[in-house]
Amino acid sequence: MAGAVPEKKTLAEWTVALRERDMPVFSNTVQAINTIIEDEKKGAMEMATVILQDPNLTARILKLSNSSYFNPGRRKIITVTRAIVIIGIDVIREMVLACAFFEAILSASNKNRAHEEIARAIHSAVQAKYLAIATQDPFPEEVFIAALLQNIGHIAFWCFSGEEGDRLRDLLDEGTMTQQAAEREVLGFKLADLDVALCKSWNLKGLIEETVSKHGRVREPRVKLVHLGCEVVNVLKQGEESHQYPACLEQIASLTGQNQREIESHLRQNTESAAGIARQFGATEAAELIQRKARELIDHDASASQMDRKELQVQILRDISSILSSSRIDINLLLETIMEGIQRGLGMDRALFAALSSDRAVLHEKVALGWRRQSHTYKFTLPLVSSPPNLFHKAVFSPEAHWLTPEGQPGLYSPADVDRIGCHPCFVMSLNSGDKPVGMIYADRAYSQEPLSQEAFRTFEHFVQQGNIGLTLYRLQGS
Repeated sequence: MAGAVPEKKTLAEWTVALRERDMPVFSNTVQAINTIIEDEKKGAMEMATVILQDPNLTARILKLSNSSYFNPGRRKIITVTRAIVIIGIDVIREMVLACAFFEAILSASNKNRAHEEIARAIHSAVQAKYLAIATQDPFPEEVFIAALLQNIGHIAFWCFSGEEGDRLRDLLDEGTMTQQAAEREVLGFKLADLDVALCKSWNLKGLIEETVSKHGRVREPRVKLVHLGCEVVNVLKQGEESHQYPACLEQIASLTGQNQREIESHLRQNTESAAGIARQFGATEAAELIQRKARELIDHDASASQMDRKELQVQILRDISSILSSSRIDINLLLETIMEGIQRGLGMDRALFAALSSDRAVLHEKVALGWRRQSHTYKFTLPLVSSPPNLFHKAVFSPEAHWLTPEGQPGLYSPADVDRIGCHPCFVMSLNSGDKPVGMIYADRAYSQEPLSQEAFRTFEHFVQQGNIGLTLYRLQGS
């Protein structure tokens, strides 16, 4: 006798499970991005910090930033800070959302149905962006991300569905029910409802929210572009012989003013692009589904994440030299680039820039890269203790760089400081404007436990010295 059917989870239970159990990293990334968007005082520095917390996300962003799809001019980009300057914070923000989403779902035990949903999402996004550009939409990247995430509940469900997914797939394979009827039978709700619930739970705003909440209502021109991008993918799947194909081409022609030959050429090119983008996101199975007969699009360019550290250091130092030689130094850009150079160029797990308070009693976090924290809103406040001096006092009120170890200088690692940052070998050095200390930079390899080296220490010192030069020039410029 067949076993009892397990009790169904409610829509709310599915939403909480996906948000908190299955996709917590994506949830944290969305929350961090929303915080930046909602605060007018936050911008490029905070966005770079969010990206650089995650080495995998950093590598994905740099790879996409150097792709012809997002960087048609193919200007070489080797730092996240440079990517934000060249490509723009709005585009990078959308890329972060997309990369974080795929990082979450591709870590699951994906099944065929999940790959199909991912392939459809990426392909739809590329076709929708083409339509946005062709109709002179001012923000085609928003259209791209809205199309990519409009079926966010469908994709998340099929990636983490377990037994419920197996039962739904079997019911759909029988062909006796429509998809929505089968979803209601197995789950008690439609997956479209899960799209809306996750969108609200993650506080996804703008065109994403409009698209997800308006299934079947496409009066808004930009929502219409998103839905048409999805329709194009469905029509292409059915083939040029289907009766929907000419109607779809006619609809595109009425929007873009392009003739049939131009449209068909673009649709083919977009399919190639979608396959390549899927591979860059790491969705290789989805890429093959987008275009099974397409040749493998292998990017032979070494990504920045695999670049030799010395080469990366040289290129970042060139960027720093360019900043220092400008008529008006962008001090935020300079410090962001230095911090990225220290973390990535030296292979440091964690890096911290903290500014000295006006009363010279504490340090306040300004940039923290690589720190694993429960909340992205937490900021370090580090007291300076003079008697006996602690690690931070030693760093700030000393003119040279220091390579400190718990074994060599145990007295500097006070219990209170160990509670805050741990007890690890580290590099520290003060940042100065002229002869006045303004803060300090700290770096360690707390997670990898890779030994520090004399060469890394000298390079760390050189990076911080570039900051001191920049701060002095900035003060002399009267900025």
